[in-house]
Amino acid sequence: MPPMDLNLLVALDALLAEGSVTGAAARLNKSVPAMSRTLDRLRKALDDPLFVRAGRDFLPTARADALKPRLGALIAEAEALMTPEIFDPARLERRFVVRCGDDLAAALGPALAQAILAEAPGLSVVFAPEGEEDATDLREGRVDVDIGAPGALGPEVLTQTALRDRFVGAARRGAPIFAAPIDPARYAAAGHVASSRRGRAEGPIDRALAALGLRRRTPLTAASGSAALAIALLSDLVASVPGFAARAAIARGAALTMFELPVEAPELTIALSWHPRRHEDPAQRWMREKLRVAIAAL
Repeated sequence: MPPMDLNLLVALDALLAEGSVTGAAARLNKSVPAMSRTLDRLRKALDDPLFVRAGRDFLPTARADALKPRLGALIAEAEALMTPEIFDPARLERRFVVRCGDDLAAALGPALAQAILAEAPGLSVVFAPEGEEDATDLREGRVDVDIGAPGALGPEVLTQTALRDRFVGAARRGAPIFAAPIDPARYAAAGHVASSRRGRAEGPIDRALAALGLRRRTPLTAASGSAALAIALLSDLVASVPGFAARAAIARGAALTMFELPVEAPELTIALSWHPRRHEDPAQRWMREKLRVAIAAL
């Protein structure tokens, strides 16, 4: 297929509207010789003279007459395609898939629901569970945004850090652990409910305790921090969870008390990740900003 020049359609539209090369040149702010050369290009491209002389008149051929009613719609469609989209969230009709852990979904849900209902009532958000994450779902559009550890999906994706947090301890108000100052030995001696989506009862906190010659007792392991907090709320067990999970539970009215861990625990970094294919998508940019603000508020 030969290369297409949409300017030729604009020129033909002007020639048909003005009925002369001079008038079309003035309409398009071109010189008469340049307009004549454009008409020659049109004749070659369409294999038709397009206009013929009849005395002083400059008359369109049958082919030109047949093209005339279609030109306006074609030019308008081409202009619409080349004009940057004006994004209005109120008119958005779309489904977004956000992949993250249960703790983040529970913490982000209320703020995100408010933003959607207020600004984009036609939008729906699906929180997809974490799994064996890679860039494939983002690349192929099954997931719009992944929220998790930065760099976990490799160099193919774009990443923005949204929150740095830490682990905290939490127990129900009046739990036995609060009967005296919480030092490493007292913390280790308490009963614990661990949280791990892979079912692992031990992790960095246990290694920090082991360095002090201590070991905690963990009779229960839940799949998420939110589940661990729910268990701690109705028992004497202690949950050690990301700070945002504990703060979100307390904000929802859970009668829990947070405390600083008496041992070193690794910092948590939470990042948004998305594929470059959708980086400039106005709707996804809006959604990423709402997620970033909601995460920062945690």
